[in-house]
Amino acid sequence: MLETSPILLVFGPTASGKTALAVDLAEHCSAEVINADSMQLYEGLPVLSAVPTIAERRAVPHHLFECSQPDDRWSVGRWVDHVVDLIGKIRKRGNVPVIAGGTGLYFEALTRGLAHIPDVSDTVQAEVSKIIAERGLDYLREELNRVDPEAARRIKGSDRQRLARAFSVYLQTGKPITFFHQNTSPVINHDEWKAAVLRPERNQLYERIDRRFEQMLQQGVIDEVRGFLAKWGADVSASHKAIGLAPLSRYIAEEISMEQAVFEAKRDSRRYAKRQLTWSRGRAGNWPAFENGSDALDFMISRKKAI
Repeated sequence: MLETSPILLVFGPTASGKTALAVDLAEHCSAEVINADSMQLYEGLPVLSAVPTIAERRAVPHHLFECSQPDDRWSVGRWVDHVVDLIGKIRKRGNVPVIAGGTGLYFEALTRGLAHIPDVSDTVQAEVSKIIAERGLDYLREELNRVDPEAARRIKGSDRQRLARAFSVYLQTGKPITFFHQNTSPVINHDEWKAAVLRPERNQLYERIDRRFEQMLQQGVIDEVRGFLAKWGADVSASHKAIGLAPLSRYIAEEISMEQAVFEAKRDSRRYAKRQLTWSRGRAGNWPAFENGSDALDFMISRKKAI
């Protein structure tokens, strides 16, 4: 048991071993696991979204997994509100909260603060997507640097999502996204948490991703997606961001072959993992990083001071 019992944060890209590490931590620390993966909030695709198994959830308490219908959209603020409530309840039970997942924005909201940014219209989002398609990310970065140099400096590499978000906010509001971030404060204080990043060597991670998708096929993911589409239809599935849903939906609709669907699903998962790795280096660069869960476990259950 950790002497000071900080909140434990575990971030990692898809297929990096977050679930196993979270369960190990929970068993060692009398802990309860809170989901920090945006797609695992929703019912309907437990295999495709790699939700912890029933056995894993029976072994230790899990929260915010498959807790909403696919058409019940969650904002970051809504997730934070639920997590704050859960942290209090878990601590009252004398247990340790373990927050594990791969949605970087959730961790950023907890540890850096949640900015209240106005919604961006579909029209503006479409305009930014058109800019990227026609002129590329380098051009978008130049434009962002012109109107918000701080955001352009902070967003590392070719992080398409964050570059597009920052520029979209400027077009929508006339103010840089940095303006909205200036008055934020952390949801959990710096001395309340201890964190680790799982960061396997990239080729090894990509091999894991490919193997896991093959396992998903054996576990019936095609029938799972078919059932999901039958219940929720194309409109919900189009807005749902579960990696692999789009190509498998196209296969079921007989638009592409199984071989092509599998290729695209694996490719999309690798691309997503790359974006997660980029976030971890840029926004959680001072968090201790580990190639495997056993080393991360040793660090997290030690009495070393929380970062």
